Amino acid sequence: MNDLVARGQYHFTSKDLRDALGVSNVATRQALSRLAAKGEVASPARGFYVFVPPEYRRIGCLPADQFIPALMAERGTPYYVGLLSAAQYHGAAHHRPQEFQVVLAGNRPPIVCGSVRVTFVARKRMADVAVDRLNNEHGTILVSSVEATALDLVGYMHRSGGVDRVAGMLAELSEDLDPQKLCDASESASILWSQRLGYLLDFVGAGDKAALLKDHVQRNAKNYTKLLPYVNGSVVQRSKDWRLYANATIEVEA
Repeated sequence: MNDLVARGQYHFTSKDLRDALGVSNVATRQALSRLAAKGEVASPARGFYVFVPPEYRRIGCLPADQFIPALMAERGTPYYVGLLSAAQYHGAAHHRPQEFQVVLAGNRPPIVCGSVRVTFVARKRMADVAVDRLNNEHGTILVSSVEATALDLVGYMHRSGGVDRVAGMLAELSEDLDPQKLCDASESASILWSQRLGYLLDFVGAGDKAALLKDHVQRNAKNYTKLLPYVNGSVVQRSKDWRLYANATIEVEA
């Protein structure tokens, strides 16, 4: 096992350990139990283990960003880091999420490993979402582009802390938004997401980044939609530009 760590490999399967030790399945399970009891290994998923260096023993696991790429590769599952976790990568630093959010093509139960929690969001047309490959402590990780992150935050507002928090993050992210890339990103989602995103960008003073998106909405949005689709609050404002009923008062989180 020390050889694996020396090579920078902090994750392994039970088969990897059995082959490395040259022992039986029973002996492998016993070895894993001893290591887990000492806090030296943890298991974020069935049959998948991570070494836990001393600096992470207090949380009982590796941080999620250090094992998710390996776990997804081992399971052959396309993924990207999204929503609040992606926003943090792109500079919305003070909105620190309580869980690590990963987007997949389908549903998957959350992972709890020590005090580390990973939740999964199922997204249609996930393969069409633009991602950035970013460096981390043990390799690289796929994170939605800043434009795709902005779109997903609005599309999954209920998973992103609500409209006030999303508006605050959009204000932080807006400086890095590219208008053309934002318009391109909108092609991977419902036009309703673009209507809500454009309205919120206008609201936080970043309407210049949404000019091309506005053209896209005005060409393709056939109906008005609500800012908060599942809320029956009274309409505060009607936006002709975005064909949207603002049915909530927004207080941007700073």
